[in-house]
Amino acid sequence: MTRHISRPAERVVTTCSELIGDTPLLELARTGSGSRLLLKLEQFNPTGTCKVRMAREMILAAERDGKLKPGGRIVEPTSGNTGTGLALAAVERGYKFTAVVDSHASRDKLRAMRAMGVDLVFVESKGEGPSTVERRRIAGEIAEETGALWPDQHYNPNNNNGYVGLAAELLRDLGTDVDYLVGAVGTGGTLCGTVRELRRLGSQVTSIGVEPTGSIIFGGKPGKYWQTGAGAPGGFTVGPNVDHALIDEGLTVGDIDAFTAARVVARRTGMLVGGTAGAGIHVALKRLALIEPNSTMVVLVCDAGEKYLDTIYDDDWLRERHLFDETAHRRLHRLFDAYRESIYLASRTAAAVGA
Repeated sequence: MTRHISRPAERVVTTCSELIGDTPLLELARTGSGSRLLLKLEQFNPTGTCKVRMAREMILAAERDGKLKPGGRIVEPTSGNTGTGLALAAVERGYKFTAVVDSHASRDKLRAMRAMGVDLVFVESKGEGPSTVERRRIAGEIAEETGALWPDQHYNPNNNNGYVGLAAELLRDLGTDVDYLVGAVGTGGTLCGTVRELRRLGSQVTSIGVEPTGSIIFGGKPGKYWQTGAGAPGGFTVGPNVDHALIDEGLTVGDIDAFTAARVVARRTGMLVGGTAGAGIHVALKRLALIEPNSTMVVLVCDAGEKYLDTIYDDDWLRERHLFDETAHRRLHRLFDAYRESIYLASRTAAAVGA
C-alpha cells in the first residue's frame, strides 16, 4: 500500500521585496490593570527598516505614472533608511540611484547603500545636526541636470500610501483595535499613513507623534539633536505628509531619553532598536500607567539598532557628546520593574477577592 505524505506548500520567494511586511509584534511591558505595550518590529523588513515599504510604493507609482523609465536614475536626499529602501528597489528594477547624504547619517547606513551600488553625494552637516535643507537643494540640482526622478519623500503622497499594509497587519495580528499608536515623525509618512488607513478600516486609534527636542515639526524652538531619521531642523519647510489632523498629540523627546530607552530595551530583551524607536518607547512607557485598563498601545519601531552600534550603543560616543546618563538608565529600569510588580500585586488582589 502506497503511503502519501502530506507536505506543506513551499514558501520560497525570488526577490527581496516579496519579504516586505508581516513584521512581528513583541510585548514589551504590561500593567496590573491589563494594559500592554507592544512593539511593531519593522526592522524585520528587508534593509532593516519600515522605510522600504514606502520606497517601494513611491517607485511603483512613478512607474505607473510614466515618470520613471527603464534604466532611469533616481535621486533622493536621505538620512539612510529611505536610501536603503530605494536602493533595494533600484537593484531589483534596474535603476541607478544617487543618494544625497551627510555625515550625520549612521555610517552603517552609508556602508549599506554603497554595498548596494548607490552613488553617494555628501553635503557638509557641520557636525551640529542634519543638513536637510542643503541636501534638498543639491538633490533638486541633480534631478534638473540629469533628468533623474526625485521621489521627494516629504511631499510624495505615495510615502504615506506605503503604510496601508502596516495598518492592516496591526488589526489582523491583534484581532482587536489599536488603542494608542506611538511613532516618530520625520517625513510623516509612517505614522500618518498608518493612522489614516487604520481609521479608514474603522479603528478608533489615538495617535501620538514623537520628534526630537530641537526639531520644529510641532512648533518647538529649533536646536541641535543627534537622533536621525526623525524631526526637522530650523529653516526646513515641513511637507504635507505630516498631516497634523491625523496626529492627536505631538511630543518632543531629548536625545538622552531616546537613547537611554533604546539601550535599556536592549538590556532587558536582547532586541536592539534605533534611536527614534527609543524616543517612542520612552513616551509609551511613561504613558502606559495612565491609559485605560486593558488598553493596547503600540510603538512603531522604525529600524534596527545594529545600525547604531558605534553611536547610541557606544558609551564613549555618548559621553563625548554629554548624552550618557546613568541615572536615566536606572530610572527606566525601575519603571520596568514597577510594571512587573503591578502585575504581581494585581494577581494577589484578585486571589484574595476570590478566596
